[in-house]
Amino acid sequence: MQRWTVDLSAEAWRDDRQADAVCRALLDGGLVAVPTETVYGLAADATNPLACAKIFAAKGRPQFNPLISHVASAAVAFQHGDFDADAMKLAKVFWPGPLTLVVRKKPSSPICDLATAGLDTVALRVPAGPVMRFLSEKTGVPLAAPSANISGRVSTTSADDVAADLEETLNYLVDAGPCRVGIESTIVSCVDGTPRLLRPGGIPREDIERVLGRPLEQPVHGPTPAAPGMLSSHYAPKAGVRLHASEVRPGEALLSFGPQRLPGADRAAGEINLSETGDLAEAAARLFAALRALDAVGADTICVQDIPETGLGEAINDRLRRAAAPRP
Repeated sequence: MQRWTVDLSAEAWRDDRQADAVCRALLDGGLVAVPTETVYGLAADATNPLACAKIFAAKGRPQFNPLISHVASAAVAFQHGDFDADAMKLAKVFWPGPLTLVVRKKPSSPICDLATAGLDTVALRVPAGPVMRFLSEKTGVPLAAPSANISGRVSTTSADDVAADLEETLNYLVDAGPCRVGIESTIVSCVDGTPRLLRPGGIPREDIERVLGRPLEQPVHGPTPAAPGMLSSHYAPKAGVRLHASEVRPGEALLSFGPQRLPGADRAAGEINLSETGDLAEAAARLFAALRALDAVGADTICVQDIPETGLGEAINDRLRRAAAPRP
């Protein structure tokens, strides 16, 4: 694995000679870990089924779980999917950004069936993080990129965490520092005239509903996931996760939130407060790194202080519920 360190505060990174090597690796069917504003993604050419197969093999990801394809602009996304009025409205307001839209796949789109898990829909995103957009534009292909971690485990928000999980499988690791949002994109399905929230994420439900002018419906559950991040057990550390903790039990690590400490916090095997001020954006940005750090303490269980279900709290609690679900 080769590492390409990118300084996003300067434009010179776009002309770095390593950029050409990274693009060549992608076009040759390789795997590249790429930062976005949400989490690090494990990127491959979405039009190449052999490259996408490497994603599933590296992550240990079930092949019935579709992948998000990242593109450089909304105009490119429109070449791959049929966008109804709702999808067009959301794309106009939230792209580039942490929103994935699931739409009907155009027959002319070269995105491979493995990336869509054989469905007639495609998950598309124009990320705000510039590196993924740049690489998609420079290669000329959409980049399939689930989170760069072992499937079902905690997502990665730093290059070092990516390397700890996937170093041996990567051609390149692009290091642009920690991810700003720190939690995956919101996924909305726009395929049947009824926008549905498939996965809460970096854009709160309320903001999307405000643009649509009506509530988002719940997903219709079928035999296979309609989008990434819908498996019941996901985002899980090695330790067990206990939600709604009112006290810390002996030997537990503590994931806390807000200024009020739980009884027994002083005896926790380790503690990380997602936001001492109760800021949900700060909590979302720190969630996955905190879970990984507490997992490294070696406690059998991580207990979690309650987090409000409003705004970004819906996405945080979604990830925590899946982390706490029974393991397959």
